[in-house]
Order: sequence, then structure tokens, then C-alpha cells
Amino acid sequence: MEERDKRNKIPDQMIFPRLTESQCRQIHEASLEILEQVGVRLDLQEAIDTLKKAGARVDTDNLVHLPSRLVESALATAPKQIVLHDRQGNPVMPVEGHRCFYGPGSDCLNIIDHRNGERREPLLKDLVEGISLCDSLSNTDFVMSMVLPSDVDKAFADRSQMEAMLSYTTKPIIFVTYDFEGCVDCVEMAEAVAGGAEALRAKPNVACYINVVSGLRHNKEALQKLLFLSSKKLPALYIPSSTGGVNSPITPVGSLALDYAGVLVGLVLSQLKQEGAPVIVPGMPSGQLDMRTMVSTYCEPERGHAQALAHFYGLPMFSLGGASESKTVDQQAAVEATLTLMAATLTGGNIIHDLGYLESGLTFSLAQLAICDEIVSWFKSFVREFEVSDETLGLDVIAEVGPDGQFLNTKHTLKHYRERWYPKLFERNTYDSWLKEGGKSLVERAAERVEGILVEHKPESLPQKIRQKLRRIVNRTQ
Repeated sequence: MEERDKRNKIPDQMIFPRLTESQCRQIHEASLEILEQVGVRLDLQEAIDTLKKAGARVDTDNLVHLPSRLVESALATAPKQIVLHDRQGNPVMPVEGHRCFYGPGSDCLNIIDHRNGERREPLLKDLVEGISLCDSLSNTDFVMSMVLPSDVDKAFADRSQMEAMLSYTTKPIIFVTYDFEGCVDCVEMAEAVAGGAEALRAKPNVACYINVVSGLRHNKEALQKLLFLSSKKLPALYIPSSTGGVNSPITPVGSLALDYAGVLVGLVLSQLKQEGAPVIVPGMPSGQLDMRTMVSTYCEPERGHAQALAHFYGLPMFSLGGASESKTVDQQAAVEATLTLMAATLTGGNIIHDLGYLESGLTFSLAQLAICDEIVSWFKSFVREFEVSDETLGLDVIAEVGPDGQFLNTKHTLKHYRERWYPKLFERNTYDSWLKEGGKSLVERAAERVEGILVEHKPESLPQKIRQKLRRIVNRTQ
């Protein structure tokens, strides 16, 4: 555990200061002004009544105005660390500070088949293969559902996704549901795997990603999920999803102030429902439209400010990296995945999702996921702290070898050479050796690696009784 923490922690001095503390405070105060003066629309009476009882002002049209004292109280009780566990109950993701963890995204409508390069609708089999791949990839820390399978009822596909994730990986899971009932069913499945509600609460291996319409408008399903998860003290990612220039300002800090007004509403509600309920906030910018194409962008350079604000609050965050606007696995896909991962890593983005995303979130690729895993491996090595000691300085061996010797056959080299980073996909061979091995491109090597893992890797299976219970939960909704 200690070694894993060291690998995933970025030294404080490496954090990119996209916003100063005073600028973060300005944005915070703007969010408070929005909450007090403009107000937010809540589409759930329980949420309105909860806030009104706590001292919020409610207009006749159910527009809720929050006093700043409710926000300050919630910020004081919301946990600054959330630990996600693996299926065995090991604490593998201490989400706090500047630690970074990486995984895919959810619900892509298409997949690029790594076997033939065809773009098509995904099947449940593709989802199972993707989860098995994530389970094997050593630098992928958590799992999301990646694709929306077309061969199951789309109204209940979230249950099939959850069943597959719980069945084919031991890693932490971030799940998405399409309605409140789906959230309840998915939590029931997670509790069955964990050994009961209390066992899951004590060592959660799942967290729910809640999409909120915008900072000013909170849909019924989002509020129901938040209050339900808070009552169980399970982690909730409360993420307002406005689009700059559409339902929030086009300016990065304006859209951030509006969305974080919504984040603070969610934070207040969660703490009123259950003090200490774990909430994860956005560490990624609001969606933006490319005004030339009207496509929602994933890889714009105007990012880093959301991470800065989350760090200002000291709250665990959900960030974005490893995505691309490219329509296929190509040079653009690799470049944009690297740039977004670099930005999220150097700003300490905590839970960094969307590895393997293409086409602005519409298409997924297992080969691209494998490439992203390699990029993440590079970044984890890049941010790792150096040990400076007598052993690593090697003064004794330098004195022994002297100016006329070489270090290839020394015990010091034999002892330490494996500590260096070695690629699994990126090509380091000589040109002749590369040709001898087929002269394959990165995309070809990634596809081969994916296929090799799918053939060889066997995820740890669940006991038959648990599998049957998950199947019953899925079947009762169809």
C-alpha cells in the first residue's frame, strides 16, 4: 500500500498553479452570490423541504436561495479523503490531495473493433472484454462501463453494465445509472458482492457518477440519487454538466462559478442528509461547444482551473484525461490523450477518467485504452519522487570503476536497472529489429496486446451464489 501511494502521489511543487488562491476565492464568492441572489431550481420536493428547514429561502416558484452559512457548514463536515477499495476490501484508491488514479469512461454509443478496425454498435460481449482488459492493465486503477451495449434493453442497460463490472474485475468501480431505480438496484448488487450494506459502507468499492443538468437546474433523478447515497454514506460524484455558451457562460471561470454553485448545493444537501457523507466534486471544465462545428469538446486547452478550485476546497475530485476528438486510433488520438492526461496529472486531478474515448465521447476503443495505459505508466514514472541516498548516488561504485572502467557488469547496475521505466507498447528497438518483428505500428501493437490479454487473462470470478443474486436483480427489471 505504501509503495502504491508513493507511485500515485504528485509532489506538491509540481502542481500547475492555473489559478491563484485569491482567484479561487473570487470564484467561490461568485458561486455564493449565485446561490443567494439568483437561486437554483430543484426538481425534487424532498430536497426543497430539506433546504428550507435548514434556513434556505424558497420563492413561490420553488426557486431556492441558499445562505452562505449552509455552504460553510457543509464544507466543514464533507470528507477531504475518500478511500475506494478493491473487491477483497483492500484500500487501493485513497482519493485526496494530489494523488492521481486513472480509468476509462462510460456509455459510448460506438466501438472500434480492435480485430478489424470497424466502427460499430457495441455489444455486451464488448463490455465484458473491456472490463477484463481493465482488470489486467496494471496502470488502470478503476473501471467504468465504457460502452452502452446495443443487445440489451437500453432502459435497463445500467444493471447489465453493473453486473458485468462486478463480475469481471476486482478493481474499484464508478457506475452510472439512467434513473433512480437503477441506482438502487446497482447499490443492491454491490452490497451483495461486499457482504451486506454495512460491509459496503465500511469498505466501498463503488461510487456513483451523478450527472446534473447544470449548476442552476438540478433534475429529480440526480437529487434522488444524491440523497439515497448520502443516507447510506456511499461516495457520490455530483457533477453539474452545463455547456459553456448554452446553459452557462462561455468564459471558463464564469461557467466554473455557475457549475460550482450547483456543486455546493449538492454538498449542502448531502451533509444535511448525513453529516460526513462522501462527495466527489468536478475537477474538469464545463463542456464547451466548438462554435464552428457545434461539437462538444473534450480536449480543449482551457483546463486546469476546475482542478485548482477543487484543491482550494480540499475536496476529492473527478477529472478527465486520455480522451480524443479523433474518429479513429491515430496520431491525433495519441497526442490528445497525452496532452489531456498531462494536464490532469500535473494539476493533481485525483480520479482521471475517459481513457480510450474517441470522437468526443461517442466512440470507444480497447486499443486506444491500451495505449492510454502505456501513457499513464509513463506519467506515473515521471511524477515519482527520486530517492537520493548513498545507495542511489553510487559513490562507492563510481570510485571502484573510476574514469577508465564501465558500469555494465557491476552489482549496482544489476541491482537497480529494473527500477527504470520500460515500455510495453512504445517502440525502442533498432530499426532492423523492428522490421524483423513485422514493422508494426503502435495501433497494430496495441491491438495485438489487447487480443493477447483477452485470450490469457482470467478475472477472478464471483461465488456462484453471488452471481445468481446479481442475475436475479438484472432479470427482474427486464
